[in-house]
Amino acid sequence: MKSTHRIRTVRSGFLAACCVVLVAGCSSTDADPAPEQAASSNEVTIAVTPTTTTVVDAGTEPRRVLAFDTDGQDEQNIDLTTTSTVQQQINNGALQDFSSPELTVPLSASTSDTVPDDDAATGATRSVELTIGAATSPDEGLTDALSASEGSTARLASTDSGAITALHITPAEAALDTARAAIERSLNAAVYRSIDFPDAEVGVGAVWTVDQQVLSGITLNQRTTVTLRALDGDRASLDIAITQSPESTTWNLPDNSGTLNIASYTFTGSGTLDIDLNQPLPVAGSISAGGEQMYTDPDSTTVLRQTVGDSTTWGAR
Repeated sequence: MKSTHRIRTVRSGFLAACCVVLVAGCSSTDADPAPEQAASSNEVTIAVTPTTTTVVDAGTEPRRVLAFDTDGQDEQNIDLTTTSTVQQQINNGALQDFSSPELTVPLSASTSDTVPDDDAATGATRSVELTIGAATSPDEGLTDALSASEGSTARLASTDSGAITALHITPAEAALDTARAAIERSLNAAVYRSIDFPDAEVGVGAVWTVDQQVLSGITLNQRTTVTLRALDGDRASLDIAITQSPESTTWNLPDNSGTLNIASYTFTGSGTLDIDLNQPLPVAGSISAGGEQMYTDPDSTTVLRQTVGDSTTWGAR
């Protein structure tokens, strides 16, 4: 009974971790603390783990360094749609579904070269300012809750190569907690499904990897493999492949609840992104990922199985 209870105590902690992993959120420690709250406002700041970019194949000539240049550009209007599914089963028990509703967030984006000192310390050279429009969901209850969030703002600290180093979110004063959490998950998805360009010259056919850790109770090593499928002026068409693997074979449960053995872990994804180097956000594309995991209690035969998935889609409006 004690061991089964240990597995059941995972649910709240695991779901918190899964939400972070699936939508690519992250914290600065394995304990996954709440995002830092600014003292003078309701702004929430979420640190983003650093990336390492490695060129595998430089591609064909002509080659060039691909970097964002958004100075003087008009405001970009784009819709971000995210989904997240989480299903779990303990032993032969009933399948439990803890998925989050699909969410579409209209974003208006502009870029400033004025970077706050805290963001500059992370290597950021650009500040992408976001205004959130009327977000919607097939879940009517969530859509109703989201109505008060219109006009919320966010800021991405970014480098010229596209690497995001921090996410700041300022909810509208009347925003409900459920809507705040949903929007935060969606923006986190955008962050951890984004790509950055190498600082070396590349041409069509180039392949590079972007390595990043996702810290969510379980430390996950995420590798995004990017292929430059086409380049037309400043518009790049990219093929994306994602893999995640746990750094350890043990999961330290939240709140010092014990440990579980990671018996198996698969998580892969793929998709495409269209990037305009004169626009701060992707102009089109979709990436889907998912996998299955199995965890075992070291003191019993109790087994926890998880099936997870997510998608991130960009569409012009």
